[in-house]
Amino acid sequence: MAALLFCIYIAVITGNSLIVVLFVTERSLFKPMYIIMLSLSLSDIGFCTVALPKRQLIHYFGTLNSLIMMIMALDRYLAICYPLRYLVLMTNRTMRLLIGLSWVTAMIAPTISSMQTVKLPFCGPNMIAHCFCDSGSMNELACANVSQPNLISYGVAMFVLLVPFSFIIFSYVCILVSVLRIANAQGRMKAFSTCATQLTIIIIYYVPRFVVYSSSNVPNIQINSSQRIALVMFYSLLPPLVNPFIYCIRIKEIRQFFLKWCVQRNRMSLKVHRLTISK
Repeated sequence: MAALLFCIYIAVITGNSLIVVLFVTERSLFKPMYIIMLSLSLSDIGFCTVALPKRQLIHYFGTLNSLIMMIMALDRYLAICYPLRYLVLMTNRTMRLLIGLSWVTAMIAPTISSMQTVKLPFCGPNMIAHCFCDSGSMNELACANVSQPNLISYGVAMFVLLVPFSFIIFSYVCILVSVLRIANAQGRMKAFSTCATQLTIIIIYYVPRFVVYSSSNVPNIQINSSQRIALVMFYSLLPPLVNPFIYCIRIKEIRQFFLKWCVQRNRMSLKVHRLTISK
């Protein structure tokens, strides 16, 4: 299992790092939608890095991913429902501001949960039945009544999950209505394909998180520690692994720049190789 997780981690880092390098080297890709993808790749790298090798800052990057997906849904909503006003409403400056606010405000939720945990007394066991030190698992080790801290942590988690998720669902419903009005059948199929794939990844990310966070607070949702760990690894690894393909590789413009970049790197390698041989 450790070898499999290591291979997945390497794949996530490689795929998302290629996207970051591509965006940094190609200045023409600095458009609102691509700024979101760059930020999502950076967040995915951080999310997997803290969830696998280091087991820290997991709440921060989880919150950040949720906010970035909400901004992505907002961008798609404006692009499809208000195409004539999109360039005015969603400029590079506006997108950088939204992304910057996400990276900053994502620290609020984990800070609230961490403050509740820090106040608790710990005098017993120091091992948790989880794959990283989240606030809920830490609270269970406390030698005190943890009902209030758990309730606060759960409320913060539900706010971080449900508010962006509700907005995402609302935006995709509006997108669906707008797509149905498109007269061109080919255009409808293309829009449906793109939105359906993105929505699937969003559901894979949000639904397991809701189950994991609610298992200790909702009587009808009960899972054991092994199932909890499996769900956590599922939503922590799968979206970052497929995001470079879902959001980037499928876009024709990015594919063209990526192929161009690969050809340029290959030519440079050949030149260096020839110079080395000539010497």
